[in-house]
Amino acid sequence: MSQSSVQTVPNVHEAEPIPEAARAAIEALMQSGDLFRYTAPQDAPVALLEAEFAQLLGSKYALAVSSCSAALFLSLKALDLPRDARVLIPGFTFAAVPSSVVHADCVPVLCEVNDNYRIDMADFETKLDDMQAVIISHMRGHTSDMDAIMALCQARNIPVIEDAAHSLGTTWHGRNIGTLGAIGCFSFQSYKMINAGEGGILVTDDADLVARAVIMSGAYEHNWKKHKPAPGDNTDDLAQAFGKWQNQLPLYNLRMSNLSAAVIRPQLPELARRVRDGLENHDYVADQLNQSPYITVPAPLAPEQRAPDSIQFNLVGMSSEDITRFAATSEAKGVKVQIFGLSEDNARAFWNWQFMKDVPELPQTRAMLMQACDVRLPVRLSKDELDVIAGVLLSAMEETMGAAAA
Repeated sequence: MSQSSVQTVPNVHEAEPIPEAARAAIEALMQSGDLFRYTAPQDAPVALLEAEFAQLLGSKYALAVSSCSAALFLSLKALDLPRDARVLIPGFTFAAVPSSVVHADCVPVLCEVNDNYRIDMADFETKLDDMQAVIISHMRGHTSDMDAIMALCQARNIPVIEDAAHSLGTTWHGRNIGTLGAIGCFSFQSYKMINAGEGGILVTDDADLVARAVIMSGAYEHNWKKHKPAPGDNTDDLAQAFGKWQNQLPLYNLRMSNLSAAVIRPQLPELARRVRDGLENHDYVADQLNQSPYITVPAPLAPEQRAPDSIQFNLVGMSSEDITRFAATSEAKGVKVQIFGLSEDNARAFWNWQFMKDVPELPQTRAMLMQACDVRLPVRLSKDELDVIAGVLLSAMEETMGAAAA
């Protein structure tokens, strides 16, 4: 590829601009100085965000916090699990997930993941009976078989937390991911569908769970009264739950600021468009990449409607040297390919989670990670820009593997 064509490769790390409506909201906050979510007597931006997000997802309650990691941690604490409770998580997830389990004084247990990035249901079921809770990471937006997972967990009365950091806008049988388990957790970090730089939110229909999470998030004294009830909800249930837990729980101070909420709220109406464009972009590039005999983009499960802003694909029939050479060639042409298992100290490779007491060997997951590739595809990209990215990847493969790759 010529030097001039290298310069046409889009910057996939550049985010979509924040809607202009956020500017006025931020200016009003700056003038008022009301950056703390509990300063105003009611209707602070964070409280409004929670109500709007819960309505968007179809949940009764939402709690906005400092990160999705904080949401996962608070979810585990809200479940009131005993110390050293065993929590089953996928072997393919981000390090923040096992970290949240450790922070909650629980023990993360890993199960195998298939080469389609989804939980291996046989291994999941084998390990489930010894668990007190489950976190399902819809990693990079790939949804595991939630019908089977929920049936197995409900039969054993094991609560399910959904780590939906990558899955805002994804649906399963038409229901929003994050609303299938007891609690769903989402991220507003800069590489997500809605970007606040940092931030997270959890949703649930359980008044007792949300009351515990709200208090532990840092609603000291009676600040929980400033959380808006769900429309038409029996406010007595929520008030009784808050009253029950007042002064009974530690405060972890994981609140979201009004500034973050002011950045997030104007983006909520943009979500449907971003989901539509992200899926269209993903499938457009996937169709091109699947033409190579050395590349496979796993298909979604039948009940799943995805909302991707990146693409993952597996390299097949290639040696480890070929894989390394492909990644280097693609990067030299302007497209960075992250291979989860080959990227040094990658936080998504389970063997790097040395903070766990016992890191198991997961041969199936390891094999997948050694050939699984990740490339960002921001929803703002045009078809021409997508063609450049796909062209670079296919050209790098041809240079690596010869004419057969074309």
